[in-house]
Amino acid sequence: MQQDVWDWITCVWMLVGVYWLVSALRSKPVARREKVMSRLFHLAIMTAALALLFSSSTGVGILSARLFPEDSRLAWAGLGLTVAGCAFAVWARALLGSNWSATVTVKQDHQLIRRGPYTIVRHPIYSGFLLGVLGTALALGEVRGLVALAVAFAAWHIKARTEEQFLVEQFGNTYIDYGHEVKQLIPFVL
Repeated sequence: MQQDVWDWITCVWMLVGVYWLVSALRSKPVARREKVMSRLFHLAIMTAALALLFSSSTGVGILSARLFPEDSRLAWAGLGLTVAGCAFAVWARALLGSNWSATVTVKQDHQLIRRGPYTIVRHPIYSGFLLGVLGTALALGEVRGLVALAVAFAAWHIKARTEEQFLVEQFGNTYIDYGHEVKQLIPFVL
């Protein structure tokens, strides 16, 4: 893999992480939160996905096998997808504002956001990050990238389902109708 592309990809993810940490400082008080074990399960799965992508120690055996031949065009395309996915997630996060939380919660005076990226998918943060992981996996070009994508998809799909239970309880038919109008994670598909 091209080191300069990988450096840019790492930089993108780090900038998103900093934005996430700074943005977390301004959120509404929590009215209801997911159970601790549910949160720990999600964190464990996402840690595994990130380790597969970014830790060279996970590139062993079949996990280090090349999916495609090394090609700078694929690496740059991967960077493009990573940037696009992360930008989509940041846009969604910015629109959520103080309604956002790292854990599945309902905030005091919680608002249902249905504009911007929320007209494309119900969970655009997860969708954007999945696109970012896909781009990173493409640039990496190894089996472990594909496994990381599958693991991240499973984690965010499970978290989205938990979140939707909370949102249906909070917003009732308004959220149920929204669920019929807009796909969960992948536009026009899922």
